[in-house]
Amino acid sequence: MPKNASKKPVDRETTVVLMNEKKWYKPSKKAKNEATVKHWKTAHEYATENPMRFWEEAACDLKWYRKWKVTHAEKKKHFHQWFLGGKTNVVLNALDRHMGTPTENKVAIIWESDSGESRKITYKELDIEVCKMANGLRGLGVKKGDRVAIYLQNTPEIAISMLACAKIGAMHSVVYAGFSAHALRDRIDDAEAKLLITSDVGYRSGKTIDMYSLCAEAVKGAKSIKKMVIVKREKSTKKQNKTRDIWFHELQKGQSEDCNTEMMDAEDPLFVLYTSGTTSKPKGVVHVHGGYQVGVNRTLKWVMDLKEDDIYWCSADPGWITGHSYIIYGPLMAGVTTVMFEGAPNYPKPDRLWKLVQKHKVTIFYTAPTLIRALMRFGDEWVTKHDLSSLRLLGSVGEPINPEAWRWYHRVVGKKKLPIMDTWWQTETGMFMITPLPSMPLKAGSATLPFPGIEADVVDKKGQPVKVGEGGYLVIKSPWPSMIRTIFNNPKRFIKTYWKEIPGYYLTGDLAHKDKDGYFWIQGRSDDVLSIAGHRIGNAEIESAIVSHPDAAEAAVIGKPHPIKGESAKAFVILKKGVKGNDKLIKKLKKQIRKMLGPIAVTDEIDFVTKLPKTRSGKIMRRVLKAQELGQKLGDTSALAD
Repeated sequence: MPKNASKKPVDRETTVVLMNEKKWYKPSKKAKNEATVKHWKTAHEYATENPMRFWEEAACDLKWYRKWKVTHAEKKKHFHQWFLGGKTNVVLNALDRHMGTPTENKVAIIWESDSGESRKITYKELDIEVCKMANGLRGLGVKKGDRVAIYLQNTPEIAISMLACAKIGAMHSVVYAGFSAHALRDRIDDAEAKLLITSDVGYRSGKTIDMYSLCAEAVKGAKSIKKMVIVKREKSTKKQNKTRDIWFHELQKGQSEDCNTEMMDAEDPLFVLYTSGTTSKPKGVVHVHGGYQVGVNRTLKWVMDLKEDDIYWCSADPGWITGHSYIIYGPLMAGVTTVMFEGAPNYPKPDRLWKLVQKHKVTIFYTAPTLIRALMRFGDEWVTKHDLSSLRLLGSVGEPINPEAWRWYHRVVGKKKLPIMDTWWQTETGMFMITPLPSMPLKAGSATLPFPGIEADVVDKKGQPVKVGEGGYLVIKSPWPSMIRTIFNNPKRFIKTYWKEIPGYYLTGDLAHKDKDGYFWIQGRSDDVLSIAGHRIGNAEIESAIVSHPDAAEAAVIGKPHPIKGESAKAFVILKKGVKGNDKLIKKLKKQIRKMLGPIAVTDEIDFVTKLPKTRSGKIMRRVLKAQELGQKLGDTSALAD
């Protein structure tokens, strides 16, 4: 870690801090008495003084085939390993250890479809489905270390597929079922996936989505794909490629209900999950069986305060890390009931979520600020008309939550009684990093403190801590079990992205500040990544999609504040010589973006320009564009070529 012993003054890059929330929201006596961690200060102090012992004790909460010999080691600089010598499998803890106990008869998954159909699956039933699927995958030649791409909506089959891959030691690569065929193909090719699991159709807001045709287009020419496994949801659907395609239910049919779980080294890879970066090529984040399960299990139990009878609902999608860690693996390791919802929050009416809380007697509700802001606009009555008395804890994830939305969530949904766990973390971290515990006092809009065992700080570009109330770069100062191990097939990019810019610290890419009480306030991304409606989308991916249109020469995309989505995208486009910009072309470019990247990359505004602000090396300075657009000071422009 950097010592920063030099006494020379350094140039600080700080951000303006606008929020200044002073009001405390103290936990009720009931919340404090029932909390898993009743004395949060003691927990923090213990973990700070004994970090390795803290994580060893967390690991002992789980089952291992063979205990580890070394808790932590740095194989080579920045390539950290945990629980070396340990033998395990995340499925050992998510399913196997519950068999033969009362938990096997408990409901593992409550699934609610877009149309309102409900399905309940017990732990025993889930184990049988996973075993049959795992045997089916082995029958198709999938083996330990192979990659399996999954393109499914939020249905039980996505959980079954992920668990089946993990059970046999294959790596799953889940791609959010809203990406285009082009984006899916990019991820299949990078992972060299052997198999794609999808469905014939999906459903959203009463509409039927043709998922098969999209996937069939994506795998055209994909040399690594051998088979496509399809969940049949429409009775009328017929198999189109008889040599490549196989129905999900046919693959399971006749398979044994028993399947040995592969004994994995703690550092064997569990999955690769792609996340957008500042280049057009997405990053394949690799997580492993051992440390990942330890971090996820400990954080979920402590932060969401899980009890045996909880009905826990994270409203995210398994296509993102939140779904991996806190819809599927975390809740199942904890042996609680997890809710999976396929539909949209405002379909058929804006009270869909609250109806489901009442219907399934949800006790813990974990959602995104974007969703909270959107539902605020419909008015309190859509919430208050439902009985939400089953709720005992609320959560927030995906982006910073503004104080106004936090207070509405606390007042209207939580009846001014329920703690709100505002969690900051990333695909790369695998688990909650900065988050309250239910026994802590809260501030509206602050993620509070690092989780016990996590050492975070806000620093300038030299790695020196900034002053209280100054914004800077959010960094993690010491390793943690569920940290990213590498970028798939690209270790050089892993080092460059996370460790080079501020040597010795893991650079999160976010800006933050700490207040006088030490509470962290996340201010957003420091790099060129948009956060639109809770989805992190690389500017460069949208820019690449625009430039793929024959009339476009160059493009730069910035994010603008949006009252509902958090950010909206605006593109500045240089057209090819002789091409005239007009409304018709704007529509064509928007259509091109949707075709290349899918509807989540929607670009609200497009301006045609004759030049873009660039550095002498040719890098577009998007912050200059953003400052001009929002009427802010340009800051240092010395690097501009013109």
